[in-house]
Amino acid sequence: MRTQQTLGEVLASRGVSRRGFMKFCASTASLMALPPAMIPRIAAALENAKRPSVIWLPFQECTGCTESITRSHAPTLEGLIFDTISLDYQHTIMAAAGARAEEARHEAMKANFGEYILAVDGSIPMKDKAFSCIAGESNYDIFIEAVKGAKAIVAIGTCAAFGGIPMAKPNPTGAASVQDVLNEAGLQKPIINISGCPPIPTAITGVLAQYLTFGELPELDHLGRPKAFFGQNIHDRCYRRPFYERGEFAESFDDEGAKKGWCLYKLGCKGPVTYNACATIKWNNGAGFPIEGGHGCLGCAEPGFWDWGGFYRPLSQGDWGDWKTLGIAAAAGAALGIASVAVSRVKQARARQEKS
Repeated sequence: MRTQQTLGEVLASRGVSRRGFMKFCASTASLMALPPAMIPRIAAALENAKRPSVIWLPFQECTGCTESITRSHAPTLEGLIFDTISLDYQHTIMAAAGARAEEARHEAMKANFGEYILAVDGSIPMKDKAFSCIAGESNYDIFIEAVKGAKAIVAIGTCAAFGGIPMAKPNPTGAASVQDVLNEAGLQKPIINISGCPPIPTAITGVLAQYLTFGELPELDHLGRPKAFFGQNIHDRCYRRPFYERGEFAESFDDEGAKKGWCLYKLGCKGPVTYNACATIKWNNGAGFPIEGGHGCLGCAEPGFWDWGGFYRPLSQGDWGDWKTLGIAAAAGAALGIASVAVSRVKQARARQEKS
């Protein structure tokens, strides 16, 4: 049902101090690339905002997105925001089951019609529209019904945003992204894609914070992703970038270069063509991200990464399928970067020899 509690009242009832709340607002402003002058406005808007109703529909997915987002560590941004929305339906984590769970969904949709946020993770099967069902209803029918009363849609994870692993060739279920299903049904709704397999929790909470504060979605890139989190590629922010510039690359996962933390480009890292905040926000409360753990980026925030031809083949081999999706300039630039670094190192070596 619709809740009348404001976010400020909920935080106070949970023992969150004014100081802690203002630190949260400052973090929100920083995450969304907003100036410090916006902090008081964020605080005022959030304090007086009613808890928004969220209907979360999991479809063809592995539950990884849910697992990722529930990894909150109060009083971080994730904990504060997810304690203060009204998550009225999410069949993976809700206590109710069966008919009672579906009743809760319909009651929340009716009570908050036109105002609730529809969160979707997982792709939607379109072939016969019956490969995945919940309580006897197809994913497609549930989605279309929920879209009609939604104020905005958040596609959580690469499966919802771009089709993901279920769409991998030969795509037997006809898996489709949220946007593709909307287009097929002739429906229009504001939509934001938070890609990643799974997505970074802070990207979700940051979007919700901006929506609560300003009543509008953040600035998006050409793939419908918030630029605050997907505005730069991982390569440009990677701590291994200096090794790339010096032409120092690991040739295998257990050689001396790998042990010294050299660049993983030759081992298939897709950082140069993958746009996400993994290298800056990181995972598990900032503990690290895959490249920091010794494994190259798989490109999981980009559409089509599942069919690019192999996770451990370098971009310079040029067999990554749809260059329009990847961005031919980015991939070609990365390959040219390898060559330019090599030429530079040869010139430096010759110069040292001439001096000696």
